[in-house]
Amino acid sequence: MLDDQDEGARIGVWVALGVVAMLLFGLIFGLAWRSIQAPKPAAKPAAVAAPSAMPAAPAVADALLDVPLSGDIIGKVYFDTGKAELPADVAQPLADALAAVTADRDRKLMLSGFHDPTGDPAINAELAKNRAKAVRDALIARGVAAERIVLRKPEQTAADGPAAEARRVELRLVLLP
Repeated sequence: MLDDQDEGARIGVWVALGVVAMLLFGLIFGLAWRSIQAPKPAAKPAAVAAPSAMPAAPAVADALLDVPLSGDIIGKVYFDTGKAELPADVAQPLADALAAVTADRDRKLMLSGFHDPTGDPAINAELAKNRAKAVRDALIARGVAAERIVLRKPEQTAADGPAAEARRVELRLVLLP
């Protein structure tokens, strides 16, 4: 009679071990199946030449540096209220920046967008960033290498200065790693 009870306990232990093993195998199989079924990143298409006469601007990262203002001011570009489109009088500051970055191979151009304290700060910061990106794209189109241009985090101006100063992008020649 004692052997019959031992045999029942032994069967119970083997059944429990079988259930645990099946759960583990199911979990491992499920994870493997999930990784197999995960979407694969699409292959990047081959570069196609731009149809225009001007070469296409390379893809540029929009990383914003959070560094103090430094370096030599090369120029300023003033924008219309609420606009990020380049103004008509942008040729001279861009030409000055191109000449400066060409003459000094050790430094980069840092573009700093500014905005005023009125309105929504997030919208103003985004507008200032878009203005700096517009200046960056214009510089790249004029032949400045994208890796020689960095964008600085937008900054708010004081409310007591001229209104145009709150709608500017400063172009500075800086020494960065």
